[in-house]
Amino acid sequence: MAQVLVHSAILIALYQTLIFIISLVYGRNDVADIAWGGGFIALMIFLVVAYSPTVNAGIVYLVCGIWGARLSVYLFIRNRNKPEDFRYRSWRAAWGKHFFIRSYLQVFLLQGFFMWLISIPLQIAAITVIWQGWAALGLGLALWLIGFYWQALGDAQLSKFGKIKQPGAIIQTGLWRYSRHPNYFGEIVMWWGIGCMVFPQPLGWLALIGPLTITWLLTSVSGVPMLEKKYQNHAGYQQYKTQTPALFPNIRKMLLRKK
Repeated sequence: MAQVLVHSAILIALYQTLIFIISLVYGRNDVADIAWGGGFIALMIFLVVAYSPTVNAGIVYLVCGIWGARLSVYLFIRNRNKPEDFRYRSWRAAWGKHFFIRSYLQVFLLQGFFMWLISIPLQIAAITVIWQGWAALGLGLALWLIGFYWQALGDAQLSKFGKIKQPGAIIQTGLWRYSRHPNYFGEIVMWWGIGCMVFPQPLGWLALIGPLTITWLLTSVSGVPMLEKKYQNHAGYQQYKTQTPALFPNIRKMLLRKK
């Protein structure tokens, strides 16, 4: 296990360094967001070549690869021909002359560290010789499908709304009627699904580090808090906030909607 952890850390560090160089060429650090899903794909390719994982591990890799590819393509299309994301612009201004070193350490290498933690289920899958827990594999796959549907549909609805919205309008339709961040909810559910698939394997309890990390990041660090702060002075959003939960969908509202 120690070997795969070290090899993965080195691969991710090299990948993030390459993305940092690309960010300098294009003059925008939000390429880190687009490269996030691609980093997992690069790691999975390395693990397949280096460790020849089982067919069951291939299922884990397949669903993670679908997630990573869809997310990277979606973010590339969303950010194309737009200014750098507001979070990175604010850091660029705040860091001043230390921008380059702080970008490398606090954006790219730090992101790589979290990528390494979240990918621990994939690393465990790579070294699992005899797969255990078919029920957990099925349950995890079901969770992943629910999460993928929720995130992909939420992103599609947000993208469509962004093309027609009036200035200052807040999306409150579709999945966004039941949760303020359905895309984040979907991502969290997907990673818990992946963790569930790997959990019965030897050292599988370590797989929970992945979903726990992404849950913490999206609920307490870079996901919900940053976007909520952006709208802290937006009266319409504050009203929306009182009526709609942040992540877990309002099941009662969903059921009443169907009646």
